[in-house]
Amino acid sequence: MEPPTMYFDPTLQLRSARLVLSPIRAADGPALFAIQSDPEVMRYWNHPAWTDPQQAYAQILDDLAAMRDGTQLKLGIREHADAALLGICVVFAIDAGSGRAEIGYNLAPQAQGKGYMGEALQCFADHLFDQRGLRRLEAEIDPRNVPSARVLERIGFQREGLLRERWCVGGELSDSALYGLLARERTG
Repeated sequence: MEPPTMYFDPTLQLRSARLVLSPIRAADGPALFAIQSDPEVMRYWNHPAWTDPQQAYAQILDDLAAMRDGTQLKLGIREHADAALLGICVVFAIDAGSGRAEIGYNLAPQAQGKGYMGEALQCFADHLFDQRGLRRLEAEIDPRNVPSARVLERIGFQREGLLRERWCVGGELSDSALYGLLARERTG
């Protein structure tokens, strides 16, 4: 039996004080490649930095198909609806029956240090809890990524565990810190 999926509106726009979150689009290819080809941005991801712009377009096609299938939603983070892509928030591994899902995110270097990611994740989490009926969100990060841990903790995520030597990326082993946020415990 297949798990239940969600319907995601391709015209969705979430707004925070300074940002608009909307589904990734084909025109985001160059900006997405710039973000995910940056070794510093990708330092703690579960795959190496991209090396070919076609990787961005292939990923966008996969993301749009997953959105249509209701199995994933990747939102671009922008300063306004028509602005350049600053980063992404994604929800995946959705188990609607259990009311849980995983999130991921990244942000372009020029957008870091401005509080954008915390603002975007708070807006995204509120939508997932209030509009999508999820009761639990999970995030998996490299424990060496202190800024990412701070962002999660600032919006109420709690560190719940550690998976040792979870990933091997580019020949380097890394652990994963597991974080969880329950709808009833959120701080926003």
